[in-house]
Amino acid sequence: MAAQPRFPKDAVAVPEVEVPEGTHPVDETLPPLKMFTSGLQHVAAMYAGVVAPPMIVGPAVGLSAKETAFLMGASLFTAGIATLLQTLGFWKVGARLPFVNGVSFAGVTPMIAIGKDRGADGITIIFGAIIVASVLGFVLTPYFSKLVRFFPPVVTGTVITLIGVSLLPVAFNWSQGGNSTASDYGSMKNIGMAALTLVIVLALRKILRGFLQQIAILLGLVAGTVIAVPLGMTSFDAMKNADLVGFPTPFHFGAPQFEIAAIISMCIVMLVCMTESTADMLALGKIVDRPADERTIEGGLRADTLGSAISPLFNGFMCSAFAQNIGLVAMTKVRSRFVVAAGGGILILLGLCPVAASVIALVPLPVLGGAGIVLFGSVAASGIQTLASAALEKGENALIVAASVGIGLIPIAAPEFYHAFPKDALVVLDSGISTGCIVAIVLNLAFNHLGKKAGSEEEQLLDGTGIPAQAAVH
Repeated sequence: MAAQPRFPKDAVAVPEVEVPEGTHPVDETLPPLKMFTSGLQHVAAMYAGVVAPPMIVGPAVGLSAKETAFLMGASLFTAGIATLLQTLGFWKVGARLPFVNGVSFAGVTPMIAIGKDRGADGITIIFGAIIVASVLGFVLTPYFSKLVRFFPPVVTGTVITLIGVSLLPVAFNWSQGGNSTASDYGSMKNIGMAALTLVIVLALRKILRGFLQQIAILLGLVAGTVIAVPLGMTSFDAMKNADLVGFPTPFHFGAPQFEIAAIISMCIVMLVCMTESTADMLALGKIVDRPADERTIEGGLRADTLGSAISPLFNGFMCSAFAQNIGLVAMTKVRSRFVVAAGGGILILLGLCPVAASVIALVPLPVLGGAGIVLFGSVAASGIQTLASAALEKGENALIVAASVGIGLIPIAAPEFYHAFPKDALVVLDSGISTGCIVAIVLNLAFNHLGKKAGSEEEQLLDGTGIPAQAAVH
């Protein structure tokens, strides 16, 4: 694959870290305090994304506020387990990259359709479908990972760019307040708070040096939250009502139920998640200078699917990669997988200690939105840098990017574009990342592979690798 995209040397001051000879930065262990604070920064960046799906699905299926809160805690707990599987791994499970896993947004719409107004029965049917889909995904992983040679820079750069661009609306929604039905949604107060947080983060990145610069996002979130307290934008109700200890009792809502329609729907979601995770692993591999080969992707997908299969046991949903944390790695330059593993440990503790989880929940969404603009924008920037190495002047590579980005932006630019399509199709079509990735892969096959001898010089130049396909993944 192409060389790792790099930021200009004067854009980010990277502290010198003594690494034992032969140790890759991904396998580096940091001092305990740095490990904890850097891991906490990852948790802060992804917290809202983890609790949002259960916060949406719970009321939609008819659960009470207390039951929904239980789902949120369970999601934190299972996200921690999945993250540890991904970063530390065992046997052939885990990408062993600084990869954060959490509840996938791709499953929200179909889960609501499956369990709408069915209460606990709806949840158990959802859990049953997730278990079956995850087990099938685990079995398919060795075959799915072989598709890596069809993800050259022209494809990965397009998908990485779409990941960043697709996440930006989430940051914009947070910046407005997160709840479109609230009276202050989009108010100058909310947007002003987001803008102030953004300015603080940028200023800290400019002023600070060394480790403090690396945790500028976390410091920005703390500063924004402190400023928001006297403005009445921070609620302490979650802390008052939270229990000190709370374990997500296995099968809290009852034994899983299995319905064929629900299983088929979640199998589609699983394929979408596997596609997005593959693109995320390729993106992260470039950022940390350890390109994700077939074995890495196979291990990463095994961690995704195994984590998703275990998740319903503790009342959690399907897990997949969190792209926003890739932006954090790109921005901070902290590449240690053990830092993210520390974040996974923090997530487990938050799931076991509702009071501790509520402390993270103190961060107002506008504050999180301001920081999110930088995080998600960093992902898009990494994609653009990858495209710079994709030989766009060769063959139809520029056309591949144009069509893929254009189609991938449809759910963002025109959210109702597919409103007349079947609901099951919306699982894929409503994800610009998925549609853009599929289009990029198909067009790359059509223009750069079909009719050309595998590994030929022409194919290498056209797909932007410049090296034989087999060597590209090792």
